[in-house]
Amino acid sequence: MTHTENITEYIPQRPPIVMISRLLEAGEKNIRTGFDIVADNVFVENGRLQAPGLVENIAQTAAARIGYLAKQNNTPVPLGFIGAIQHLEVLELPAAGSSLETEIVIEHEVFNATVVHGAVRQEGRILAQCDMKIFVSQSK
Repeated sequence: MTHTENITEYIPQRPPIVMISRLLEAGEKNIRTGFDIVADNVFVENGRLQAPGLVENIAQTAAARIGYLAKQNNTPVPLGFIGAIQHLEVLELPAAGSSLETEIVIEHEVFNATVVHGAVRQEGRILAQCDMKIFVSQSK
């Protein structure tokens, strides 16, 4: 399953802050996305995607999971907010022109809070990883 036609239907972000290019896999407890880094990306400096771009890529991958599940259930895509980032490791900054694959695995879900582990890879190497606590707004 690869969805590239309109990734923004799954996430609230809009260009120039869209940090995922396609949905590769979506399950109940995980999601994988692909991201093609363009040279004029707002988070690229000196030809490399900086740490805030990697963190935003992880957050948007988590948001895409929520959006994808909402679309499958024919419900509006809710907004999510990062409550905390822990154990952030940035091991390598990828070059503009390269492609990334990001996977989120759900660790815990309680009410509107979800704890996820996210990892960004390039050709199998982990470039960055962290744990994120995400809160999803409840519709009224």
